[in-house]
Amino acid sequence: MAVTSYLVESVTTRDLIPRERADFWSEHVTSYHCRLDFRFTGTGAFDGGTIRQRTDSYQLVEWWCKEIDYIRTPGQVRQDPDDDYRLLLPLDGELRVRQNDREARLAPGAGSLITVGAPFELVQRSPTRALIMTIPAREVDGPLNRSSPLAAVLDMTSGLGRVVGDVITAVFEERETLGRSRFDGVCDRVVEMLCMLVTGDDRPDAPGHLAEVEAMVRRYVREHAGDPDLNGAVMAHALGWSLRQVQVALQRVGTTPRELIREERLRLVRERLQNPAYQHMSITDLAYESGFSSVSALSNAFRQRFGVSPREMRHESGH
Repeated sequence: MAVTSYLVESVTTRDLIPRERADFWSEHVTSYHCRLDFRFTGTGAFDGGTIRQRTDSYQLVEWWCKEIDYIRTPGQVRQDPDDDYRLLLPLDGELRVRQNDREARLAPGAGSLITVGAPFELVQRSPTRALIMTIPAREVDGPLNRSSPLAAVLDMTSGLGRVVGDVITAVFEERETLGRSRFDGVCDRVVEMLCMLVTGDDRPDAPGHLAEVEAMVRRYVREHAGDPDLNGAVMAHALGWSLRQVQVALQRVGTTPRELIREERLRLVRERLQNPAYQHMSITDLAYESGFSSVSALSNAFRQRFGVSPREMRHESGH
């Protein structure tokens, strides 16, 4: 069922009698993710807990628990499809991820992007605390120009990796003060940066200046998305590069100037539909203020991107 608001909830096994905890944990984790097998490897009573933030676009969960293995089998992938990605960030302890004949060992300061659309094992041999972010497949497959990234280790201690880790941690720490539009907006930016980080790791031979061009272009489009005259040539001229440079930089991450502008305009409309400060604006006004040539152009693109019309999203948000 779709989540039409911003949800924050906490759950722990400590109020249950020991013999009920393993069964409860299995059902609880499955309800947050997908069908899995569980192997409780520790001694004594199991103990665990979660704090979840969620909208219908993203989910961020902090979990802590004793020793356990999580297994996603080929049969479960077929019976309970889920193409979305999970970003794993250990905070205490260590995780081992096995997927696609590779193993990643994750300690604090490391992360890994995995898909639950393929079998995997997540092995936890000691009490561990970690963050796990659920990211829609469409947000990853396009920018990376592929699906199912390998369970490679991402360095979250410096550069862009550190920025990504710090922002995700801040989003979790500020969970009580965020609303739906702010949570989704920040998660959108996190995924942008994460895709840049993964792409850089996958393609070490890509010229450094292309990543720089891409980052500047994304920032410029975000700031000028409402300009109806914005196009690739305009942004290239404003930034002092050739149109070809801009096209190559964006092609490197699987998009084009036109697609990037359209995506930013759609996200701008979504944010405004969910923001009470814009409830006085009609859908027509929002369309033109966000750079769309007509209401029908906005409605068609919006439904294709988010699965609902602008009017339906505003109704769901209660504005």
